[in-house]
Amino acid sequence: MKNNYTLKIEDIPVKEAHKLDLNKLSGFLTGKLENFSGIKKIGQFNGGQSNPTFVIECLEGYRHVLRKKPPGKLLPSAHAVDREYRVQKALYETDVPVAKMYLYCENENIIGTAFYLMEYLEGRVFEDTTLPGHTSEDRTAIYNSMNETLAALHTIKPEDVGLESFGRPGSYFLRQLKRWSQQWELSKQQDIPEMPLLIDWLSKNIPDSDETTIVHGDYRLGNLIYDLNEPKVIAVLDWELSTLGHPLADLGYSLMLHEEDSEVRTGFSLKNLDLESLGIPTKNYLVQKYCEMVDREVINPNFYIVFSMFRNVAILEGVLSRGRAGNAASSLAEEKGALAKPIAKIAWDLVKNSNLD
Repeated sequence: MKNNYTLKIEDIPVKEAHKLDLNKLSGFLTGKLENFSGIKKIGQFNGGQSNPTFVIECLEGYRHVLRKKPPGKLLPSAHAVDREYRVQKALYETDVPVAKMYLYCENENIIGTAFYLMEYLEGRVFEDTTLPGHTSEDRTAIYNSMNETLAALHTIKPEDVGLESFGRPGSYFLRQLKRWSQQWELSKQQDIPEMPLLIDWLSKNIPDSDETTIVHGDYRLGNLIYDLNEPKVIAVLDWELSTLGHPLADLGYSLMLHEEDSEVRTGFSLKNLDLESLGIPTKNYLVQKYCEMVDREVINPNFYIVFSMFRNVAILEGVLSRGRAGNAASSLAEEKGALAKPIAKIAWDLVKNSNLD
């Protein structure tokens, strides 16, 4: 799933650890889906690191996407497919583009875990954030659409879409620091000396503003589907970490790669690239435009970027832990987990060079 979301199911076989009972699933779906009489083929996406995601081709020829919890022992509050389903269903009639939700099943006897079924969208997913093969103008438009979609999410009032109880308002960073510090300790596979330093610094530098919006939690280019022909977002994916929280946490997360160099992960990191010639907006430009769209004063994003890097390290350590336990959603768990150390170092370097302490 590099640049085109259209795929051949036979090219993405289901991993042995994630095999489904198609007869039982087909029987469950019969009568619940319009024009459904059975499953013809199933394939598994390899991009996600958390919740296994499948594409189902029905006997009638159309497709659906199934997303489920992974098998095995899971961390508390992780892999919340019920929350993913709820938030996307709530946002479907808003200006935030999401896939249409069809059904949620909490009965673990059907395929072994809870799951939901949603619309399959044909489009483009850009994993390489440098966007090779695109014009400078297209790169600018792709990033601007990403930024505009984030601003659209943060301007929605939770109570207007029935999500006023989707999380606790206020004290978001304090609660998130506690949560991800605990997840880090539970998942820890390697010694990363910067992590306790980051936890201490973040706890002492929480911003005074305490606003609450719907937040995605993993907002980045690779979690967006773009139109096949236009540089426009048609769906935001992977809502597992969504909640009510501080909107600038999402902004900081979307800007992390502007602080990473290519030695960390080639094809993802943007620091030290000639962004102007590439047509990729700078960190400062994206911050300024976002703040204009949500009608707020321009902010210094460093705290939010450092916080996002800290949380990303905790997430990557969880990926590594699940990979070594044999129940990760992707075969790339070791490769992803190896990123934790360099990202923690970059975060601490940003702290040392920051004027926020």
